[in-house]
Amino acid sequence: MTTGDLSTLLVWGAATAFTIALIAFSADLARIAERSQRRVPELATAGAGAGRSARPATAVSGSEEQSAPGRSVRAEGIARSTTMLGLVMLFAGIVLRGIAAGRWPTANMYEFTIVGVFVAVLVLTVVQRRRIIAFVGVLVMGMAVLALVLALNAFFIQADQVQPALQSYWLIIHVGVAITATGIFTVAFAASVLQVLKSYREEAAADAPAVTVGATGQPVPAAAATRADRFRRVVSGRRFGWLEQVPGSRELEAMSFRLNAIAFVLWTLTLIGGAIWAEHAWGRYWGWDPKEVGTFVAWVVYAAYLHARTTRGWSGRRAAYFVFVGYAVVLANFTVVNLVVTGKHSYSGV
Repeated sequence: MTTGDLSTLLVWGAATAFTIALIAFSADLARIAERSQRRVPELATAGAGAGRSARPATAVSGSEEQSAPGRSVRAEGIARSTTMLGLVMLFAGIVLRGIAAGRWPTANMYEFTIVGVFVAVLVLTVVQRRRIIAFVGVLVMGMAVLALVLALNAFFIQADQVQPALQSYWLIIHVGVAITATGIFTVAFAASVLQVLKSYREEAAADAPAVTVGATGQPVPAAAATRADRFRRVVSGRRFGWLEQVPGSRELEAMSFRLNAIAFVLWTLTLIGGAIWAEHAWGRYWGWDPKEVGTFVAWVVYAAYLHARTTRGWSGRRAAYFVFVGYAVVLANFTVVNLVVTGKHSYSGV
């Protein structure tokens, strides 16, 4: 077995470990949801009085939230241990990949993906070192498993040397910083998704008197309800009772903001480093190459997000939508530009 083969085997092992962690996070989330339906039957208990207005249960207190009744300690322990095992195996696979290729392992889509997954899961582990947020774990680990499976089945190429344009120390600086930023953006995106769900739940609790239930214990739909109202009604139901045991929307927003701010600085360095490398390799700093344009568009979106958040007072879901758009641009810049559009940065190897 060659070093490259061993690297691939370790990456498969990491994908397996992350899959187990994903199942464990899902089991933890399911356990919380099940206990929440029993503990917070805000609509079912109102069924005895047909047509009465029912007030959904409000968020639990700080002490209750910290203890998080209903969480599966065993599932969380399995999730933590298998996540760490996967990180170790993936790190070893990345190192062996670099040894097999005789260079820094970030020169194609396969290598970018496995390193990006490593960074994203590492950031998730750091963020959840004190308290596990099962939904964030499910979302990030689900994306990590999907990314590794795609890398191994669709992006994989044999370890080898790279073309002359990539034989530079900028491969370590420029691409390494871009991968790190992408990994942090991933966890920030997951936190923003949870923030949006939590904010709808909190609004439903605040507007509880407007919720009317029928004889079956289910809310009676309003005739002129907007799409947001309908979604808020769904999120306020018993199936989303697990949202009572996650941090508040403001805390999640603050977490996402901090992560995005760090990633934005790294993305700025990516843009600057890429321009310097382009001047060294092609004799110009900027050439409107598709990859350059995609990177710049992502930078503009995240810059607008930070500006609106800090100087314009934008917060809540409006700010989260910026995060969604920015992360979509980052993903498109990695996939669509590499696989569909032809340019000077077409180094996908597939």
